[in-house]
Formats: sequence, C-alpha cells, structure tokens
Amino acid sequence: MTTLYGIKNCDTIKKARKWLEQHQIPYQFHDYRQDGLDKDWLNQRVQELGWQQVLNKRGTTYRQLSDEQKANLDEASAIELLAEYPAMIKRPLLAHDGQHYLGFKADDYAEVFNAK
Repeated sequence: MTTLYGIKNCDTIKKARKWLEQHQIPYQFHDYRQDGLDKDWLNQRVQELGWQQVLNKRGTTYRQLSDEQKANLDEASAIELLAEYPAMIKRPLLAHDGQHYLGFKADDYAEVFNAK
C-alpha cells in the first residue's frame, strides 16, 4: 500500500496527488490535521530520515518559532515540535514498499514507481 502523508491544502501535496492519480497509482492520503499524528510513527521517520530532513524550515510555522526555540533545536525538541505542529513536517512524505521519501519531484516519483 502506498500512503501519502501531509496536509490537504498544501500546494506540493496537490501536485503529488495529481501525479499519482495521473499515473493511476492507488494510494491512501493521511492528513496530519484530520487523521492525527502518531508520535511513535514520527519517531520512526525521524530515525530513518533524520530530524533535519523531516523538519521543514521554509514554512510559516517554523518561521513563527521563537529565536530561542530555533537556537536550541535538537532531535528531541524537533520531535516535540513536529508532534505539536505537524505543518512543520516536510511535505509530502510518501510511504511505498516499506520505504519513505520526502518532498515531491515528478522525476523522483517516476523512479520510485517505475513510471514514465
């Protein structure tokens, strides 16, 4: 099963979903805001991908953190912030065949799914 994790109103999520649909790839969409976020799942993704990769520093939510929060970021504090503010998780996060991929680029998805 392929699962796409993110927030439904995110433009990058919309692009990823459109790509999957155009290539007739069945998937389940998990919206962090509506479907929730399991902290154990989040810990596993951070261990697998690295907290610096999972944390989206380009988004509004990150920019609204205090300077102190940004300066004192480490894995543990990042996980707490990501659990509290899932909008700070880099989007989309794609789960496919036991692997996880961050972000969306059509060429990368084509490689993951052997699509043309």
